[in-house]
Amino acid sequence: MQNKILRVDYPPNMHSLSVSRTQVGIVGAGPAGLTLALLLERCGIGSVVLERRDRPYVEGRVRAGLLEQNTVDLMRELDVAGRLEEHGLAHDGVYLRWQGQTLHIPMTELTGRSITVYGQQQVVGDLIDACGERGVEVRFEVEDVAVHGLDGESPFITFAGEEGEERLDCELIAGCDGFHGVCRPSIPAGVLNEYEYTYPFGWLGILAAAAPTTDELIYAWHERGFSLYSMRSPEISRLYLQVPADEDVAEWPDERIWEELQARLGVEDWRVGEGEIFDKGVTPMRSFVCEPMQFGRLFLAGDAAHIVPPTGAKGLNLAVNDVRLLAAAMAAHFADGDDSLLDRYSESALRRVWRAQDFSNFMTQLLHRLDDGEPFGARLQLSRLEQLRRSEAARRNLAENYVGLPAEDDF
Repeated sequence: MQNKILRVDYPPNMHSLSVSRTQVGIVGAGPAGLTLALLLERCGIGSVVLERRDRPYVEGRVRAGLLEQNTVDLMRELDVAGRLEEHGLAHDGVYLRWQGQTLHIPMTELTGRSITVYGQQQVVGDLIDACGERGVEVRFEVEDVAVHGLDGESPFITFAGEEGEERLDCELIAGCDGFHGVCRPSIPAGVLNEYEYTYPFGWLGILAAAAPTTDELIYAWHERGFSLYSMRSPEISRLYLQVPADEDVAEWPDERIWEELQARLGVEDWRVGEGEIFDKGVTPMRSFVCEPMQFGRLFLAGDAAHIVPPTGAKGLNLAVNDVRLLAAAMAAHFADGDDSLLDRYSESALRRVWRAQDFSNFMTQLLHRLDDGEPFGARLQLSRLEQLRRSEAARRNLAENYVGLPAEDDF
């Protein structure tokens, strides 16, 4: 469907309002919104993506960098995996480290599935390029976005664009605008149940011009706090330290960061590779889910509906799974008016969301210093790590959740 534009000229005492029409209005140009737009385009369904930030900001946001097998497979299906195939780092497992011990979890061997390290900003750049090449309209730097008529037959979105105030009429709206977006708060009070847990710590994350000195990710338990050794490329390392939730990044000069990483990650005859730190910041840790993920003609996806702590590497992957389900449901709606999949969208998506929440909480509670003032919690963590070392069944369970459950028919 071609998006249609109708200009309405009002009397001189009123402003001119530009009205356009499409089948699906998408708010937010992150992984969820852009992937949904491409899935719909593949089905011949028209959409417009609205994003309040400019394109360089969207493409430059440093976020997650680990893709499940499902996400990689979907990018291949959409023919947007060219650069991923060239630059992504395929991993067959991860390491767990504690008290000088290192345990390898051979995920591909245990599950037949793998993970790929490829930065979210790279994913977003690939998706934006594909939208441009395929004629999918993405509008950056729009302001004052608001959604209307959600419980009626004719929802619409208003916003301020380059030519003044505009209105986008559509049949369905996808709220892919993140935790702080406008879509979820537009749902009437009393409709949503919100579940939230805030952890008392955060992650100090850095990007460093340092060749990784590990072939796969290292998750480390340490009495001084959790740390993670990851990477973005053969030349760039991505590392994290557990810090208090309200930590000021200014308290962490580069020298202190490297010293703490060596203490928490280093083992005999091995050190973290160091280099110039060119990005650093503190990320809070929280879990959040809203139910249902839909109201009337509005459907939430990605961070607009749920947040997971990054320990389980699920955020981007959950967003992609949401829109995989949502695109199929929208395709059925436009093909023959069958709304049964749309009606069950929230129920279907939430099954995987809650599984991911449980796994992310498990990984967080397993590996982080728990400041309850008692050594009991630490002894339980060490016992669980020892169980992973001794039990293939325990390792397999961790591996199955980490690589992501197969993208079976969730409906």
